Amino acid sequence: MTTDMTTDMTTDKTLSNIKQMDCKQSAVRAVSFNADGDYCMTCGSDKSIKLWNPLKGLLLKTYSGHGSEVMDCRGSCDSSHLVSASMDKCIIVWDVATGQSIRRYRAHVATVNTVSFNEDSSVIMSGSVDGTVKLWDFKSRSKEAIQVLDEAKDSVTCVVVSDQQIVSTSLDCCVRTYDIRKGIMNCDRTYASVTSVHLTRDGQCLLISCLNSSVKLLDKSNSEILALYSGHSNSKYRIDSCLLVNDSVVVSGSEDGYVYCWNLIESTIIGKIGHNNHRIVHSLSAHPNGSKLLTASQSHIYLWTNENIQNDDEINN
Repeated sequence: MTTDMTTDMTTDKTLSNIKQMDCKQSAVRAVSFNADGDYCMTCGSDKSIKLWNPLKGLLLKTYSGHGSEVMDCRGSCDSSHLVSASMDKCIIVWDVATGQSIRRYRAHVATVNTVSFNEDSSVIMSGSVDGTVKLWDFKSRSKEAIQVLDEAKDSVTCVVVSDQQIVSTSLDCCVRTYDIRKGIMNCDRTYASVTSVHLTRDGQCLLISCLNSSVKLLDKSNSEILALYSGHSNSKYRIDSCLLVNDSVVVSGSEDGYVYCWNLIESTIIGKIGHNNHRIVHSLSAHPNGSKLLTASQSHIYLWTNENIQNDDEINN
């Protein structure tokens, strides 16, 4: 399979495809790097999770046990565990080394869209089509949620955590920030359903994707819109956006089969990359330390890097 790309001729920065893999999971619903970026996980509509070395294109292990399509999967801070979410309404915690499921949570009443660990992996957070965010104590053997956040009026699409704050997005056009220590919830209303949220490295801003073909950068402290990114297509499907290169570049998938890249400050498109199948690019994951980007489209995942900003350490990772 070949890959096409559009290059920003003014900056001469090109995201180059260095690896592509057919995951053989029917459709790949999500792809994500682990905490140190050495491995990645793919979630399949065939009910499986797969662990890969993306640089070598090696399949390391397959995790099976869900009863329906897997929608999301994240790794713990020490990469010893995975947590996954599925259309079967379950959340499963996996032992990475053995491939065995060690815990199941079944408290949602609809598809679980998103799942995540907190920063020290002591708490698991899940968001569901049932409109709730639920928190689970991973250090305890209890299978009951320790907290339920039920303010959303529609499906919860994404949940992230930073410094005792939980941020969730929903199809009800809201971004909600919960301060767990103060017991305060702040609700930012947008003009379109919100499908994903990504925190900047300093934790001060939120990058959100909206179903009106826009990506917005919000100041987390006062909800001010700092920048608006447009030009891609996103009006029907849940599509990720994230930040690359020390938060200087915004990237987003698109329904036209491309990944769009914007300058963070100027909000101008500096390039776009795409695949010959021209199918929706819906899931993205930025390397936690380097200039690499993972994308998912149909049954394939693609690994990209920016040659101009790549250093020797990154090449040898």
